[in-house]
Amino acid sequence: MKTQNFINGRWVDARSGKTFENRNPARKDDLVGKYPDSSEEDVAEAVAAAEKAYASWRLVPAPRRGELLYRVGEILKGRKEDLAKVMTREMGKVLKETRGDVQEGIDTAYYAGGEGRRLFGQTVQAELPNKAAYSMRQPVGVAGLITPWNFPMAIPTWKMFPALICGNTVVLKPASDTPASATLLMEAMEEAGFPAGVVNLVHGSGRVVGGAIVGDTRVKVISFTGSTEVGKQIAQQCGATLKRLSLELGGKNAQLVMEDADLDLALEGALWGAFGTTGQRCTATSRLILHESIAKDFTERLVERARKLRLGDGLDESVEVGPVLNAGRIAAISEYIEIGKKEGARLALGGAAATGGALAQGSFFQPTVFDGVKPGMRIAQEEIFGPVISVITCKSYEEGIDILNGTVYGLSSSIYTRDVNRAQRAIRDIEAGITYVNGPTIGAEVHLPFGGVKETGNGHREAGTTVLDVYTEWKSVYVDYSGRLQKAQIDV
Repeated sequence: MKTQNFINGRWVDARSGKTFENRNPARKDDLVGKYPDSSEEDVAEAVAAAEKAYASWRLVPAPRRGELLYRVGEILKGRKEDLAKVMTREMGKVLKETRGDVQEGIDTAYYAGGEGRRLFGQTVQAELPNKAAYSMRQPVGVAGLITPWNFPMAIPTWKMFPALICGNTVVLKPASDTPASATLLMEAMEEAGFPAGVVNLVHGSGRVVGGAIVGDTRVKVISFTGSTEVGKQIAQQCGATLKRLSLELGGKNAQLVMEDADLDLALEGALWGAFGTTGQRCTATSRLILHESIAKDFTERLVERARKLRLGDGLDESVEVGPVLNAGRIAAISEYIEIGKKEGARLALGGAAATGGALAQGSFFQPTVFDGVKPGMRIAQEEIFGPVISVITCKSYEEGIDILNGTVYGLSSSIYTRDVNRAQRAIRDIEAGITYVNGPTIGAEVHLPFGGVKETGNGHREAGTTVLDVYTEWKSVYVDYSGRLQKAQIDV
């Protein structure tokens, strides 16, 4: 596997020659590779290549661009297992999840490729005779894509493939914790035959490389997935020049379980939502809101099941929960455990790093359940990004919805109920970009919009057709074939 930047169709080292290590969080002695610790100069070179390539790439017919994306999808499909294993080594989540991560990339390639034969505008009737009126999409220019480590194949493809089908060129900065997956993705792009400069990859820190991409005036659109705090900083910087910006930020997602729910199904959903990807998803179930009549029994069952989850190296097919990303995540999660205790929540399960036996070689954290949590506690308001779930009780549907909506975030949500009327009310009443009925808060399909409300983002969406609005400008076109001056809205 290559361990370089990809700029203007060539694999190159950082100009400084500096590198950083990429290690397996399940086994810290497993060195995945060394990658370029790039600088502003490397970013400038990549942006220059993308800007030059844009002049010709935007003129390639969109169906032809779609054919290249379809080819990428086929390459990823053929390498799915190898890609999944590398991803598990570098960020930890279990193989069944990394296979799913790669599959999202494959699905996005096919879906975005198909948009090459759509990219619909609108044709309308003009208000004057002998005049045509229609709208069309046009590309924006160079797109700067800054992606996180928890979905190192899915999220870069969510951003890159729609940008490319619309006729933009790309500079990708992946998370420095997951450079290998991005490199393998770029190898597939190269093999598919994208022209030099159309896709570029620059490894390095968010502060240096990400900052340089955001600050470069030649980059016309930024798409960022990460923390709300960093997203706000990027928004301020982009706002100074009115640079187009799409943000997908934090979440504090809740699963609401009513007294009439299928409790066995709701329990499976809570376990998967809270501890899938070791809780390291923006859509993870970090709050469990239970109707008081079922709360005690449900919590006891949750604790019993969570206690039995098997931790370990994600490459082991029998493992259910992999490591958290690194020692820094262990420290951050541990800090929230102490906060929860001081706030008066009851630690019903876990609450510490898991260090026994082989687990001592990696960054593992016990599945953790807090009971007796009040809606205003910090552990019920702030994103922890780890295998921690807070149990809150409610007396009614109305109170449950108020609790669910009572955070600054609004990404994903879930209600379990057998009452179809209550389910429809929840769909209407919940303040979130995603609502599941009788399903957990995690999981997304690439043909539907993905994103949230409030401090989860800035109103844009990824995936689906709505993402095309991030990477295109609308142009309205009027063709007057009357042969004379016609004045719109002027009385004759």
